[in-house]
Amino acid sequence: MAWVILFIAGLFEIGWAIGLKYTEGFTRLWPTVWTGVSLALSMGLLGIALRDLPLGTAYAVWTGIGAVGTAALGIYLFNEPATVARILCISLIVCGILGLKLVSSSA
Repeated sequence: MAWVILFIAGLFEIGWAIGLKYTEGFTRLWPTVWTGVSLALSMGLLGIALRDLPLGTAYAVWTGIGAVGTAALGIYLFNEPATVARILCISLIVCGILGLKLVSSSA
């Protein structure tokens, strides 16, 4: 269950990271509210997952989910470049996340 909670925390991390773009420097109310709520949920769920998962593994997976999701949505939503090198680097992050999950002895 801790891995599911950690995954959901990672999704909320993507939400607040993308939300930052939509706040336009915290000048737009509702994107700012959503960003704050997402941030709080992400951190709260990470804290819950840390009850059962090792800190280093959980934090790396959490940030990895956020990095991959944010990069992918940046390409999709904001027309950021989808170069071969960029896709390869994102794939390496995914491999790292999966590797950490596979070698983790907890949960």
